[in-house]
Amino acid sequence: MFWVVLAIIKRYSVAEVISFETRINVTNVTNKGLLHSFDLPKVVCLEFSPKNTVLATWQPYTTSKDGTAGIPNLQLYDIKTGTCLKSFIQKKMQNWCPSWSEDETVCARNVNNEVHFFENNNLNTIANKLHLQKINDFVLSPGPQPYKVAVYVPGSKGAPSFVRLYQYPNFDGPHAALANKSFFKADKVTMLWNKKATAVLVIASTDVDKTGASYYGEQTLHYIATNGESAVVQLPKNGPIYDVVWNSSSTEFCAVYGFMPAKATIFNLKCDPVFDFGTGPRNAAYYSPHGHILVLAGFGNLRGQMEVWDVKNYKLISKPVASDSTYFAWCPDGEHILTATCAPRLRVNNGFKIWHYTGSVLHKYDVPSNAELWQVSWQPFLDGIFPTKTISYQAVPSDVPNEEPKAATAYRPPALRNKPNTNSKLHEEEPPQNMKPQPGNDKPLSKTALKNQRKHEAKKAAKQEARSDKSPPDLAPTPAAQSSAQNTISQSTSGNPEVDKKIKNLKKKLKAIEQLKEQATAGKQLEKNQLEKIQKEKALLQELEDLELGI
Repeated sequence: MFWVVLAIIKRYSVAEVISFETRINVTNVTNKGLLHSFDLPKVVCLEFSPKNTVLATWQPYTTSKDGTAGIPNLQLYDIKTGTCLKSFIQKKMQNWCPSWSEDETVCARNVNNEVHFFENNNLNTIANKLHLQKINDFVLSPGPQPYKVAVYVPGSKGAPSFVRLYQYPNFDGPHAALANKSFFKADKVTMLWNKKATAVLVIASTDVDKTGASYYGEQTLHYIATNGESAVVQLPKNGPIYDVVWNSSSTEFCAVYGFMPAKATIFNLKCDPVFDFGTGPRNAAYYSPHGHILVLAGFGNLRGQMEVWDVKNYKLISKPVASDSTYFAWCPDGEHILTATCAPRLRVNNGFKIWHYTGSVLHKYDVPSNAELWQVSWQPFLDGIFPTKTISYQAVPSDVPNEEPKAATAYRPPALRNKPNTNSKLHEEEPPQNMKPQPGNDKPLSKTALKNQRKHEAKKAAKQEARSDKSPPDLAPTPAAQSSAQNTISQSTSGNPEVDKKIKNLKKKLKAIEQLKEQATAGKQLEKNQLEKIQKEKALLQELEDLELGI
């Protein structure tokens, strides 16, 4: 195999644990030689720069008993020489690590109300500063120069929060910002650049939902482009936003949102829905490195169901299940998937699996009972090393036994266990739906718009029927008028209250059937009893015709 999985396993050996917790060892994995060893007993965070030239470490900030300032707790080391390039005081663990551009020519960190920029890892000299009152967070753009930066400033005293985009190092002047988007209802944000650094998605979150609809607060999704365009992404289902991911093409993104069962939708750069995957037990989305495959998954408190989709043809490839998974990662080749159960998130059944996207498990590793798996990752590769391959829908062969999970059955109280099972569902499932505009239409119609359109057509047909009543007898009404006539309650009476009551009830049933047929046309999955009602339509029409002929 050309790919390599690196796993960090912590064994229950006193000597090894003490060694692990008192020193940081940097090892060359090619020849297994020790490069450097740092005496940093309290370090809890490690991070390498993009080109692996700098090692950043962070330990909790402490002050002395007399109240004097503590020592710098953020250290930056040169990997080649092992020397400390710079030390900073970084009190908060949140956003502790400096951010580098991919080529490491620019490094940035947030200091009070400013973002400080360093160039070529010369960390003793501040090359540029971006100053805004109360900057809370920033994100550097990926890719080559020119570099861009998105900054977030929370609102205060009734003023809205805002996100601004800048191009480095053009920060001064009233028109320096490339784009600006302000919004309310934001205690914190997550900012996501696309790969081409042309747009940012902003997930704005509040800690408390004042409407009381959600215990976890309220989220909104915003789109900001470097050309100045911005928009609020309209999500058709209420509820939390679980995940938002960009396609590597930078032309579309996928959002997973809404109260369970959650919806997943692909949007284009106009923030119009392109494809709706319907509802399901999912809370995460993962595009393949080449952007041609999308995995929708339900991890954490869900059972680990995955849906693997061909996003070029919007076709389902496979539906594997990775139970108890706490980690997911695509292999750089765009064919293989890694799932793992790691401590401390879960301390039982630790291990990892390597899958083919068609659903086959190619390798499985279970950690021994006297050890814990803490981290696992793919060997990194540069973009373009692996070409895009044609998607296969046939599961690849595997020597690993297939372990199909047992189907979970709903709890039934003792009083109902010996009675026939009904097909009632707690939630109505929505099927996938292509949202691309049809030829001649500028924008796809939502379900509400389709329903309104049908009502408008029904009213139009009723008017045509009214005109046809005034036309000569030899002119037959149009099919649309005939359909509308079936749903129009006649004003004539038979003089017999019982017959009139039967006619009224029949028309009421036929109207309900028409509504069910409209729902089925819109893509809603009907229940068994609803389908049976539709099948009775012909008999009801005949009964209505017989009664009306007798009037």
